[in-house]
Amino acid sequence: MLSIIIPTLNEEKNLTKLLESIKSQDFKEYEIIVADAGSKDNTKKIAKKFGSKIVRGGSPAKGRNAGAKAAKNSTLLFLDADVVLKKNTLKKVLKEFKEKKLKIATFFLLPSGKKKTPKFLFTFFYNIPIFLLEKVLPHAAMGILVDKKLFNRLGGFDEKITLAEDHDLARRAEKLGKYGIIKSANIYVSDRRFQKEGWLKTYSKYLLCEGHMILIGPVKKDLFKYTFEHLKKIDKK
Repeated sequence: MLSIIIPTLNEEKNLTKLLESIKSQDFKEYEIIVADAGSKDNTKKIAKKFGSKIVRGGSPAKGRNAGAKAAKNSTLLFLDADVVLKKNTLKKVLKEFKEKKLKIATFFLLPSGKKKTPKFLFTFFYNIPIFLLEKVLPHAAMGILVDKKLFNRLGGFDEKITLAEDHDLARRAEKLGKYGIIKSANIYVSDRRFQKEGWLKTYSKYLLCEGHMILIGPVKKDLFKYTFEHLKKIDKK
């Protein structure tokens, strides 16, 4: 029924937490596909330990597309490797997805971890804006639930986009199927990128990217120094 797709690259510190949180769910009708971009640590070993199918990945967009091609089920759930799910999340979100007759959906984000960023920052900078824009400008990040037929019709994620390929997918999908934000459960995410570059710098990049998408179109050049440079060679191969 559900195919969970996780792009990875050297994610041994986070992947175990995510896979454990998936295994603890009451809902069990799923497969896990890890699209690995050539990890040098124990990422693939951990994925195998949890019974995941492993496919060749690359950039996040390429990895997600590869995972979708290998998926057997009718609904796809794309999760970043540093996400954690609370108990009963899968059962709740799939029920809401079906009841609302959604074709693509995303989630509100909350911080995870011991030294986590205060919740109000995620709420103010991300959750409130995407809620206010839900009906006019779809967003989707860290977790995306989508009907596989619609995903294939769209041609998947645009692998030429360097930043916000997930938002781009949501906006293309919304033109063909119903989009919504799942309200019955949140997903918990790492704030590692914000901690590394700082909230102001990172959020500024997202804000500039948003403006570019609205006024010009998807970002297909490394304008904001956000490209996964170490994955370009893998993608070309």
